[in-house]
Formats: sequence, structure tokens, C-alpha cells
Amino acid sequence: GLPVSSRMLKKAVQRSVRRESLNVKGFGRKALGNPTSHLSRLTFHGSLERLFTILLGDPTMPRHLAIIYILIATLLCGVPVSADTVIELPVLAAIRQNNLGVFEILMMWWDKKPEPNPVQLQWLLAGVRLGNDHLGAMAQAFAYAVERTPSVQHSGTVSVQGVAYRPAGSDGPSAGAAMAVGFIAMFKGEHIQRGIALTGTIEPEGQIGPVGYLPDKIRAAAREGYRTVLVPRGQIYDARWNLNELGLQLNVTVKEVDTIDEAYQLMTGQRI
Repeated sequence: GLPVSSRMLKKAVQRSVRRESLNVKGFGRKALGNPTSHLSRLTFHGSLERLFTILLGDPTMPRHLAIIYILIATLLCGVPVSADTVIELPVLAAIRQNNLGVFEILMMWWDKKPEPNPVQLQWLLAGVRLGNDHLGAMAQAFAYAVERTPSVQHSGTVSVQGVAYRPAGSDGPSAGAAMAVGFIAMFKGEHIQRGIALTGTIEPEGQIGPVGYLPDKIRAAAREGYRTVLVPRGQIYDARWNLNELGLQLNVTVKEVDTIDEAYQLMTGQRI
């Protein structure tokens, strides 16, 4: 049998879930000026938080099994989701304590229900905690994805949850472009190709803006077996780094991108 049973997960979920609805106005720029946009946060605490710590902090636990366990727990919370409809989005971050970078997976799924209308975004808090800037970038990316998929009926609830080997926390807008790609792929029913990651902010008109700590983020991607990292145009060479040289050392191809459209095609193999 599995090391962690469904019964154990269900028991932990039932004891440990608290739901909050947050108005996201003020968290970001363009996306968050819409008073109809809301970010609901499903907060896991107590025994479930410890359970996720055990699952994601176990070095012997393959990532795909950890993700399966998280999906089981989410299903037991009553959220309709199947593994086939989940977007697994790599997110690269950096921390001040070292130069190794942080690798996280954001799982995104959409229940496609007729209500609420307009569509609602909720963040499921578990092994990964996001700061206000990161949440603001998420909401901005979400609004951009809605705008770029006008043929889609945008209703129901979109859920996002972070997965990491160990409980992690990050802040800043540098995952904005990646989240925009993920949300668009989710609405279009397409998937992110494995082995490729993106870092960069999302700017007006879908431009990808500059970010910091790029060597740390590339190290994090390489450590997880990623062989292509997309970075904002003009950032391969800097007074502080040469990303082509670092890529050669780590067997990672570093490519510059200008726009969400360009990144989307490289990450999904499709055009928006």
C-alpha cells in the first residue's frame, strides 16, 4: 500500500482546513484594479501542514508521488480535479541565505463550473507560502490570461497550489510571466512541456520584464533536471554574471524572450 493512506489524508484535511476570501484590490497593478477580481485563500494549518512537510520534505519521495498525494488531499477537500487537467508550472526563486536558488511547482486547475461568474481565483496554502508581491503578480497574470482567451467561458473557480520538497516561502513579481503562461495553457486546455522553465515579470501589453538573481535560479532549475531556462531579453550578460557560461557549466540552455507569446510557444509548442 501507499505510505500515506487516503484515510489519513482525509482525516487531516477535515480537521485542518480554513477558507478565507480576500479582495485582491491593491495587491498588484492592472489586474487588481478590477473590483470584481477576488483571490480566495484556502489555508492549511495544524496537522495537514505537518503532513505536507513530511511528504515534501522527504528526500526519498519522488516529486511525482508528492504531487499525487497533494492531489488526493485536494480531492478530499471537495475540489473536483483530475491529474489530466492540472498544469504543473515550474517556478524559480532565490533566497538571500545562499546562491543555490529555490525550485517550486505551482499546480493550477480549473473546475469549469457555471458559478461563480466571473471566474474566481483561489490560492491553496500548503507547503509553499507566497508574499503579497507574488500574490499580486499571480492576480495580474490571471487577469492577463483571461484577457488573452476571449473565446473561453470564464466561470467557476481556478485553484493554485505550490509544491516544494521542503516548506518554502518566496515573494516578488519574478514568476508573473510564468504564471501568465500557465493560466493561458490551463484555459486553452494545453500543457507545459517538461524540462523548460521561465523567469520574468509580466509587463503591460504582455512584455516580459527583468528580474534578479538569475544565476541562482538557473542553478535551481539544473538541480531539478531542467535543461532550458527562458530569461528576459537583455539579461544573459550582466556586470554580475554570464548566463551562457553558467549554462555550459550546468548543461542548461539559456534563451532570451521578449513576450508572453514567445515564451508560450516555447513552453507549450502552441501559439496563443
